[in-house]
Amino acid sequence: MRMVRAVYEVTASFPDEERYCLTAQMRRCAISVPSNIAEGAARSGNKEFVRYLIMARGSLMELDTQTWIAKDLGYIAEEVASLQSEFHEILAMLNGLIRNRRVTPAPD
Repeated sequence: MRMVRAVYEVTASFPDEERYCLTAQMRRCAISVPSNIAEGAARSGNKEFVRYLIMARGSLMELDTQTWIAKDLGYIAEEVASLQSEFHEILAMLNGLIRNRRVTPAPD
């Protein structure tokens, strides 16, 4: 949830013309990561959980790309390092969960 808050704080200073473009897209991706994890955890099978973890990872990678786009457009600068650090930490956790769930499947 810390990442979601950070993305909202960073995008609050984006230009108004980005409100329905990059700002909205980055916020949707940020929200999608924990939402997919929660939805997958609520599913009945391990295979479903892994599928949602993979979707969360995809949203995180989209957000990573959008962060670099925002930097290239001059909307953010010093925030990039902090966001990237947060993304890499979450990515490592997601990859670990995916690996663990694939190796030791829970009964479906």
